[in-house]
This record gives sequence, C-alpha cells and structure tokens, in this order.
Amino acid sequence: MPDADDPRAWIHGDESAKAMLARVLTERSFLLLPPLHRLPLRVGNVVEIAGPSPSAKSQVLLQAAVHCILPREWRGIRFGGLERMVIYFDLDCRFDVLRLSQILKHRIKEVLGSTNNFGHGVEEGSQEYDDKVASMYSFDDELLLACMRRFLYIRCYDSYEFIAALKTMHSRAQTESEALGVGIQFLLIDSIGAFYWIDRASQPSPYGNCMRKIMSFQNLMETIVQEMRKFLEVQPLLVLASKACIFFAGSSTTNVQRTVTTWTSEDRKQWRTSNKEIEKFLYREYMPSAWQAFVTHRIHLQVSDKCTCDKKNGTLPIYMSEWVQPPLNVKDQFAVGDGGIFMIT
Repeated sequence: MPDADDPRAWIHGDESAKAMLARVLTERSFLLLPPLHRLPLRVGNVVEIAGPSPSAKSQVLLQAAVHCILPREWRGIRFGGLERMVIYFDLDCRFDVLRLSQILKHRIKEVLGSTNNFGHGVEEGSQEYDDKVASMYSFDDELLLACMRRFLYIRCYDSYEFIAALKTMHSRAQTESEALGVGIQFLLIDSIGAFYWIDRASQPSPYGNCMRKIMSFQNLMETIVQEMRKFLEVQPLLVLASKACIFFAGSSTTNVQRTVTTWTSEDRKQWRTSNKEIEKFLYREYMPSAWQAFVTHRIHLQVSDKCTCDKKNGTLPIYMSEWVQPPLNVKDQFAVGDGGIFMIT
C-alpha cells in the first residue's frame, strides 16, 4: 500500500474501508438546531453570530453546546445529540452555568417524557410509583454529569490570556479527549470582540522584554487567527463565535428614522429606505481583515418589537435571524424560553 503522506497515493484507489469511513465521517456536514438550521455546516467552518445586545447570541451558543454534549443514545433511549466535547471560551465573563444546566435538564426531561407518561399504568402514591420516580431522578443526574464532563470551559480576561490559552489548547484538549473517550466537535467563543475597546487603548505587551512594544488590536487579532488556524489543522472542528455590533458615533434608531422622514421623494427613490439600509447606517464592521477573511459563514440576529405569549414561559420577546454569508432570502423568528430556543411560525 502506498505511503499515506504521498500525494500520489489517492490515485491508486486502494484506500481501506476503515480509512474511507474515518475520512467521510470527519468531513460529513450536519445540521444544527434553530436558528442555525438553514445551512449544513461541517468541521472547519467558522460561523460568526452577530447582533446588538440583547439579541440572544449567547443563547444560540448554549443551544449548540447542549446539542453537542447530549448523547446519541443513553441506555436504549435516543437523545439525538452529537455526544462530543465542546470548548467554550468565555471572553466577556457572562457565562451562566445554571442556564446551561437548565437547558440541558429540559432537553433530558423532554426526551424522557412527562411523569404522566413514564408512570402510565402505575398508581400514584404506590411504592412502585415512588421507586420509578427515584429511579428517574437518579437517571437524570447521571446523564447530566456525563454531559457536563464533555463541556470544557475557559475564561479569559484579555487578549493575551486568549492567545496563551489557544497555544496550549491542543495538549489540553487531547488530554480531556483521551480521558472521556470522545472527540471535540465545537469551539465556541463568546464574544470575539469583547476586548476591542481595551486593545484599542494599545496597552504594552506583558511578555518579558517586550514591555516597550505596542500591539494594536489588528496585530492581536492576526495572532489570534493564526493560533486558531494552527489548532484547526491538528484538531478539525466547527467554530461558532458571537460578536456584538458597534453603532456609529451618535447614531440611534430614532435619529435614523427622523432623518428618513425629512428626505424628499427623490431621496427616498434613491436610497430605498428599507430595514437593511437602516441597519447598514447604524452598524459598522470593526473586526480587522484577518478575522473577516477567517469567517466562512455569518448570521445576523436582532430583537423585534413583537412578543409572543407562551403558556409555560409567559410573554417573551421575538428575535429574528438572517444569514448574510451566504445570503439567504429567509428571515426566521424565534423566542427563548426556559428550555432554550424555539421557532415562531
């Protein structure tokens, strides 16, 4: 059999079935839960989830994390998860582990069914009923712990800590992966622009003899992208990164609407004042070109002025999502309840 490192080896066509399956399963695309369900994604893709605060960006990341760490099947019950590890970088220091646990418990109970279903045919208050209730709760705790072990959490307080964590990520991820016996599927970053204003101040580098050297935000982001590329070469996975939108100085929705109302009919025909044009007027891109070239997919989130009433969760705000790279002529509406994100039809 030819050497696997030889670029001409694929011509011979004698790839083993084991090697073929390993390659296909690694490269196979998959669908995530809403609102990331419109496009098939695969390892190696970098998805930027942009939107103002609040627009449920962190909730989307938590939803993806829960889908990843849930098992495909647990003791004969199918949960439909990916049963893989997640690396979660918390850059804005707002991660809520109780919220992650709440969504995870809701998904587990949703699959297991309500107490009415699991206790069907058993008289409530009987010893058999109490035994089944106790068994169910111990079952939940065991599964919950198994899922949480696949969630690798890292908090960084500045860009230099983020770079240092990326440099050592491969060895740490490999150790955790070998201990749990599962691979890593997602790299989640919340949020990639968290240190923008700090880095814009151009603080000196804290490393050794480099105290006099100034690293700009662009240089720091180029280093971060470079380290992430190195990590993806040795550990292929899907990257999901949230990014807060920055407004133009002195701009607001009220000011934009006031400006629009003072335009002449000719101005209106020329600019065609649509929601997209207002959004372009309000927001500006602040991430360096190194990050923009690194991103393969972009989705934009925003909160609408509508609400939905749910029996379990009460009145909830409605959010909207739209793919902008690649562009899709579809806008999805969703809300965030106790059990995570659900679509509004």
